Amino acid sequence: MTTVTLREMTPTEFDEWQDELAEGYAAEQVAAGRWPWEGSVRRAREESAQLLPQGLATERMLVRLAVDADGEPVGRAWVALDPPHCLPGVAFLYDIEVLEQRRGQGFGRAVLAATEDAAREAGATALELNVHGRNATAVALYDTSGYAVVTQQMRKPL
Repeated sequence: MTTVTLREMTPTEFDEWQDELAEGYAAEQVAAGRWPWEGSVRRAREESAQLLPQGLATERMLVRLAVDADGEPVGRAWVALDPPHCLPGVAFLYDIEVLEQRRGQGFGRAVLAATEDAAREAGATALELNVHGRNATAVALYDTSGYAVVTQQMRKPL
């Protein structure tokens, strides 16, 4: 199995990630029919800023860069250790990704496993996440990694 190490992001890496995160999250919300395109990136940035008011220094947040054995970046992960919408001890995975140029090499499972280990080491007893139904690759990864559906939101166009 491919292995990775998680390390703290530098301020520059954090800023780059925040830009990419806002654009990606906005696009997901628009594609899911939850937000209009106009103002979506701004809204995504605002939501992130509320969750990370001190940026990298926000307590009880794991914001990490995943690196391979050579120290080269392969992905990122963001876990809230005490999210307000979860039971005590349940952490929430807000973001996990493998860099596009590193996909298809087994890093998704490795980044997920390293993220789970980091959450466990920080005291979490479970990890929750949301995944868009149209993201079949992620759904399959979570399913084969032992995640179970605990809630499900569905929509039918009328």
